[in-house]
Amino acid sequence: MRTDIDTVKLTFGLKIHQLRQDQELSYQQLSKKTGLAVSYLHNIEKGKKYPKADKIILLAKALKTDYNYLVSLEGDKRLKPIIDLIHSDFLKIFPLELFGINTPKLMELLSAAPGRTNAFISTVIKIVRNYQLQGEDFYKAALRSYQDLHDNYFAELEQAVVKFKQKHQLAQNAALHPEVLERLLNYYEIAVDRNYLPQQISLREIRSFYSPSNRTLYLNTSLSNAQESWLLGKELGFQFLDIKERPYETRMAEVDSFDKLLNNFKASYFSVALLIDEREMVADIEEMARWENWDGEAFLGLLDKYNVTSEMLIQRLANILPQHFDIKDLFFLRFFGGADLQKFEMTKEMHLSQLHNPHANQLDEHYCRRWISINLIRKLKAMQGLENTEGPIIGAQISRYWGTPNSYFCIAFAKSGHNAPENSSSITIGLLVDDKLRRLFRFLDDPRMPVKNVHTTCERCGISDCGARAVPPTVLQHTRIKQEIKNELEALERSNKEAVKDQ
Repeated sequence: MRTDIDTVKLTFGLKIHQLRQDQELSYQQLSKKTGLAVSYLHNIEKGKKYPKADKIILLAKALKTDYNYLVSLEGDKRLKPIIDLIHSDFLKIFPLELFGINTPKLMELLSAAPGRTNAFISTVIKIVRNYQLQGEDFYKAALRSYQDLHDNYFAELEQAVVKFKQKHQLAQNAALHPEVLERLLNYYEIAVDRNYLPQQISLREIRSFYSPSNRTLYLNTSLSNAQESWLLGKELGFQFLDIKERPYETRMAEVDSFDKLLNNFKASYFSVALLIDEREMVADIEEMARWENWDGEAFLGLLDKYNVTSEMLIQRLANILPQHFDIKDLFFLRFFGGADLQKFEMTKEMHLSQLHNPHANQLDEHYCRRWISINLIRKLKAMQGLENTEGPIIGAQISRYWGTPNSYFCIAFAKSGHNAPENSSSITIGLLVDDKLRRLFRFLDDPRMPVKNVHTTCERCGISDCGARAVPPTVLQHTRIKQEIKNELEALERSNKEAVKDQ
């Protein structure tokens, strides 16, 4: 992450670069005027070096400016948007290095043609400010992009799990239950306490907390067997990977560091890979590939086989499919539905290879009720009333996105809330249906496979015979009105041109 000192260096270098270009001076010419080495000037402009006061005086004189301007954090009108970007939270916190981007090189590219970049940068800063985007938003977006960059598969973490199993002599296909994982934590001199959290009213919603001072992992008693396994496996990940900068609670109360968020992801990935063996999962997918018909009950059975939650199973599928079956066009969604089933919130999403049609909408619109993600929550709610079912329940369908050529094969689970059964959530993986996917899963051609036309939100949907619509297509109607006005004006202009020609 960039520090305040880095910001000062970049700002200073940007000014030197701009003044040198304005006066059409080469590095050699500026070197001759100041007596400073060309390599040193080059490092100044890249934000790698910050000269002492006597050298700044030489630069100010050679570039026909004053000392105070060079050392201030302000710039002229042309440079102001770029300097604002340097000082903004975006560039301070966004992990450019993670994506192989060198900050000085980025500044060099931006400053090469500041007139053409000013408007764009100003727009970015205004969006950040107007939508109240915080560091947490950038961190999470960067993590999703990082996953996409690696096709959501991390060989070094997979190999770490293999080494861990070898070290502790764990069988490849053995289901790891909490008692086994707890014994492994004891090897790292970590105790497990299941008594403290349930006794504290304010901490009953906390699933786990690790105390480094007494090397104890505190667990809540409301957890399922599979949830305990994941939390114990995650702590084993932190210990085996020797991760120091990390959160101590299950869900980070405050995402104040990208490194902490990334390390949390690594430990989570380790845990899922530990519980769902890579080779074993590959074999299960190969078995699915032989199905003539979709078998939801068989897929649901994988939860018991591995002793995992539905979210862990879907996440593992999103690791294995890109790496071993070259299925890289996919998305992952998590939804939350309240007791009244009026509004649904997308609480997590990930897209690989491209931005797929289903995506989060922050405009308080109503997500399509034909999505398997939402329809399954509604189905679970009905089952709760009749059978007192908590789930998970499973569903699958092919979703054809209205107005696009894209269809997705979607698998979804729905289950009741952790401590609030009146609330529900769903987990969905969507795979772009193409020739590659059809060759892998022959059951996609089964005529009994549900196929539905869907859209993103009701407000934007043009499906005329939709019986699940929550609200009218107001955004679509507004767009159509604007298009009609545009068409009428264009027709008027054509008519006027023809009239002029006839005169």
